Parts: sequence; structure tokens; C-alpha cells
Amino acid sequence: MLIRNQQAEHRQPLSAVDAETLGIAAAEAVEAFLANRPDHRPTPLRALPALARNLGVGAIHLKDEGYRLGLGSFKALGGAYAVMRLVQEAAAEKLGRAVDIAELHDPEVAKISAAMTFGCATDGNHGRSVAQGAQLVGARSVIFVHGGVSDARIAAIARFGAEIVRVAGTYDDSVAEAARVCEANGWTVVSDTSWPGYERIPGMVMQGYTAITREVLEKLPETPTHVFVQAGVGGIAAATAAYLACRFGEDRPTFVVVDPARAACIFETARAGQPVKLQHGEPTVMAMLECYEPSPLAWRILARAADAFMTVEDEDAVEVMNRLARPLGHDPVVVAGESGGAGMAGLFRAARDPDMRAAIGLDSASRVLLIVTEGATDPERYRELVGISPADLTANPVAIAAK
Repeated sequence: MLIRNQQAEHRQPLSAVDAETLGIAAAEAVEAFLANRPDHRPTPLRALPALARNLGVGAIHLKDEGYRLGLGSFKALGGAYAVMRLVQEAAAEKLGRAVDIAELHDPEVAKISAAMTFGCATDGNHGRSVAQGAQLVGARSVIFVHGGVSDARIAAIARFGAEIVRVAGTYDDSVAEAARVCEANGWTVVSDTSWPGYERIPGMVMQGYTAITREVLEKLPETPTHVFVQAGVGGIAAATAAYLACRFGEDRPTFVVVDPARAACIFETARAGQPVKLQHGEPTVMAMLECYEPSPLAWRILARAADAFMTVEDEDAVEVMNRLARPLGHDPVVVAGESGGAGMAGLFRAARDPDMRAAIGLDSASRVLLIVTEGATDPERYRELVGISPADLTANPVAIAAK
């Protein structure tokens, strides 16, 4: 299902604070932080010409975040960036002077960070990023996980030295519990979703994501005409849409937000015209997107910067995983997790439906940008859904994809 953005503020300029947080200068600041990380490399941008021909569009480019900072997810950019920024600010306040990012491991700054504790709720990837950021600066991290988070994802968080707290219920329950416990203990919550009175740190997390679009635009041969990005609480979609709006203004691409049909909190918010909290239903295979309440900060941006909202089914996500593992023609093999290819699932649905194509102006000249937001962060689940081990696929992609 697809709906056009009917909000009164649609295609109006972003608020001054959102433009400052997620605009061109903000992305440059993120790049400066990343330059101080020895494991930073821009992630691959892949062209898929055979798939483009198959879907009747002019070009498809895919940004592959499965290679991001050793975590295999775009969220490596958000939580860790916010943690380092917060340590930098705390050190500047205590030392009474400006503190450069390069000083984070200096003894007087390290002493300050060692006394700090960062907490968050997670479906898996955001928690790993916060835990990694805390480990990098010598701080403590406490990560809250709900019942739907797999043991493999919990283990991946714990390997960065995080203390794990299990919470009964959904992701939204773990968000509330993380906020409660952190406040009671004087810890800093680094959430990727916002709530009334709490926007600055989620804004920092989203600011980290702007590095993705900045890197894309440096490599693309032409500006895209259409962008499909998946949403959980809305952070990555809002960060991408905001940067494009700041960079191109009225000439920005048509932006489509894609939700899992079983956890479509952004889609239902767009349909209602205000934030909507959904009832917990049947779990979706797109576990990293299984969120039932949108981030108000993300929605404020998407109400202005997104052009359409749509939903996809679980079988659409699994089709994308398998298509990327076994590509058409000479297109490259891409390992995409269950949630990672949801934006592409949206493109599949739209390209195959004449009414959807017409609604968003998708045609044979369209240049589409997609973001695979994560690789196989749960390898066993990937093998179950695709029939191939991600390790085997990356070791010999040509031979396996040909099967």
C-alpha cells in the first residue's frame, strides 16, 4: 500500500534546528569525527543495471552498509558518534576549555569518560553501536533488550563489554525501561528515538547517519530521482530525507518511506497526520524495523521531507534477500539482512504496480537510490531464509550465486 504525503507542511523548508542538526555542515562534522577512527572506510556504492532493466527503471544504485565500521549496520554511525560527542562535551565542561575529538584518549579526558555510563534500548544494531562507542572511549554501557532480540544479536552487543538487561515485552517497553533505569542511576540515555523533552541526543544519533548520504552523493554519476528508505522509528529515513532537502531544496529527489506492514508506525502516522502508537501484533521478519511508535523528531522531519509512505510484507523482504544473493546478469552479490533490504522491497512493489508507478512518477528514466542498512547481523537467520551461509556467499559469490 502506498499513500502520498498530505501534510500541510509537505515540501516546506525544515525547521532551523533540524536543518542545523542534519544539514550539510552537520554531515561535514560527522566526517571529521570519522576521520579520527582508524577503522573508518566509506561503504560500497553498487550499481545494479540488470535489476534496473528488469524493473523498468533507468538506474539503481545501492549503498551497502553491511561494511560499516565492523558492525555490519548503518547504526554503527549513530550511537557511537553520539557517545563520543557527549564525552567530548562533558570533558570540555569539566576542563573549562574546548576539547578536540583527537583528545578523547588523552589521560585527563579518559578519566572523565571512565566515570560515565551510557544506556539504551535496542533491537540489536543500535545497542552494538552505543556499546562500541563506550568501549572506544573507556566508558561503561548498559543495553536493554526486549524478548524479540535473538541470542546471536545479544552476544554481538556483549562482546563490546556491555552489560545486558533483558526486558519483557516489545521494543517500546525496553525504551521506557531504559529511560527509567538510566534516570534513576544518573546515566546518560543514548536513544535513537525521541520523546517530549528528549530530542537533542536522538538528533546526534541521526546526525551520524548523514555520512551515508554525503558519501553517496560524492560517488553517484547523477543525482537520483527517487530514494526508497526503510523506517523503524524513522531515524535513518528522516536523516536521509533531511540531508537531501538541505542539499537540493525544491530539486530534491522523490522520497519514499518504507515500513513493514506488521509494524507500520510511520505509515499509520502519515495516514493519521499525527504520531500513532500501534498495538503489538504478529512479529515481522524485519526485526530491526519492528517498532510500534514513531520518533516524534523523525516524524516532524518526514512530514516535511518525505513524499510518499508505503508498506511491504515479510515475503517481500525475503525476496529481496534472495535476489541480492543471486543477482540478475552481472549485478554484484550483496548480503542483506532481513531488515536491510526493506527499501528495495518497496521499490519492487512500486515498480510492479502501475498505479504506484504513476503516483510517484517512477518510469524508465528514473534513477533510484537504495540503502541496504545492514548485512547478515544474524547469520543463522540469514542461512534459514536464503539457504546460503553469508560467510560462504562472500567467500565465493560468483559460484554460489549461480546455483
